[in-house]
Amino acid sequence: MKLLNLVLNLLWLIFCGIWMALGYLLAGLICCVFIITIPFGIASFRIAGYVLWPFGRTTVERPDAGAPSFVGNVIWVVFAGWWLALGHLLTSIPLFVSIIGIPFGWANLKLIPISLMPLGREVVPSDQPFAARPGEARSW
Repeated sequence: MKLLNLVLNLLWLIFCGIWMALGYLLAGLICCVFIITIPFGIASFRIAGYVLWPFGRTTVERPDAGAPSFVGNVIWVVFAGWWLALGHLLTSIPLFVSIIGIPFGWANLKLIPISLMPLGREVVPSDQPFAARPGEARSW
């Protein structure tokens, strides 16, 4: 499974990962200009790493994320989130047109929710058991 994730991540990197990660890095740099928007920049950098190498990882909601994360996500959508979501949508179209790119087109569409609402989420390995993930209910 790890070899498959490596191959998928390398192909993703070539087809669209670098360009989308650069978009998140640019958004993060712009957000870090003002002190009050530094949390948005940090979230953008975190998601840039996820967008650069997504296979084998997933996102989960943080249990301590509450109203401030929701308000921050609303502000994020207005200023940066919709641009990044549009980037994922536009990147997925040529991937869907090519036969080999269809799985990557779907992966791009799956990244739209995280591009719109990055605050209050955490990137974790996808093979980590659900009970051990931050934000998930523990069975013990």
